[in-house]
Amino acid sequence: MKVSERRAVGHTGLEVTAMGLGCAPFGGMYRAMEARDAFGALRAAWDAGIRHFDAAPMYGLGRAEHLLGHFLREEADRAEAVISTKVGRLMTLPRPGRTLPPEAPPNPFDSGWTNGLGFQERFDYSYDGLMRSFDDSQQRLGLPDIDLLFIHDIGRVTHGEQHGRHWSDLTAGGFRALAELRAAGLIKGFGLGVNETQAIAEAMGETDPDCCLLAGRYTLLDQSGADLLARAKAQGMAVIAAGVYNSGILAASDPADAKFDYRDAPPAVVAEAQRLATLCARFDVPLGAAAVQFPLRHPGVTSVLIGARSASDVETGVAWFERAIPDALWSDLDAT
Repeated sequence: MKVSERRAVGHTGLEVTAMGLGCAPFGGMYRAMEARDAFGALRAAWDAGIRHFDAAPMYGLGRAEHLLGHFLREEADRAEAVISTKVGRLMTLPRPGRTLPPEAPPNPFDSGWTNGLGFQERFDYSYDGLMRSFDDSQQRLGLPDIDLLFIHDIGRVTHGEQHGRHWSDLTAGGFRALAELRAAGLIKGFGLGVNETQAIAEAMGETDPDCCLLAGRYTLLDQSGADLLARAKAQGMAVIAAGVYNSGILAASDPADAKFDYRDAPPAVVAEAQRLATLCARFDVPLGAAAVQFPLRHPGVTSVLIGARSASDVETGVAWFERAIPDALWSDLDAT
């Protein structure tokens, strides 16, 4: 399969390429990233045929959206691209006389930003909050036409004891805001962008999401999203598999120094990644190639999303995605 292969996104009328580029690294995830490297990665992705680009206000506290928007406006053909970004966080600064929600506390899936912009993030899943988030993203991107909006990081693991309040805001008005944007033709579709399968399952009982982005839950190391993928397929909801390297460990030359679920990988996970790498090596296949291709073996997965810190990273990801993998390796992986 080629990265440029087009795949339908549910009933939205959109088509994404089989591989998309996630822009989280552009915000300084784990370590600083220069703008020239971000533009290099975007150019390499475009030249390879990738046409889906995913950002979020969270990524670098606005920086990733700024960089992506500049590239699509100034160096590419916006009409060819599918843009997704996220809602649920507002980028703000306090000032006298201004009442704001509490600053967003760190959560298990928040790695922090090394060279992000100087804003504070605040969770807001209300009707007004999601509408403002959409407006703000349009301005940061410099593009009025955003294709997909994902409700970002809603869930019990993410929010702990605050989950009930945030979920209430979402069900009381947030979902309605997104449905209105879709009905007005201002977006083509919406869904959730999360690490938690339960959040997507519960959202499917509250509204009619078109497409969800599920990070890290259908990979070589974690297949806990399999049941959700089957349900999504049955109900016609598209799922984009993100976090296919589980924060890097499945693409690292040395798993012992890698991240897993946005944190240093624990010994048991390192050992399993090393075992998988050894198994792949018997067939002369890089572990990263098996990792990036694995999600698309499930019929409920529409496409995969990778992150990259350079043009070289993109080129490696594309080569891994398009590399032939013998059926015998998949059989051995399925058996373990």
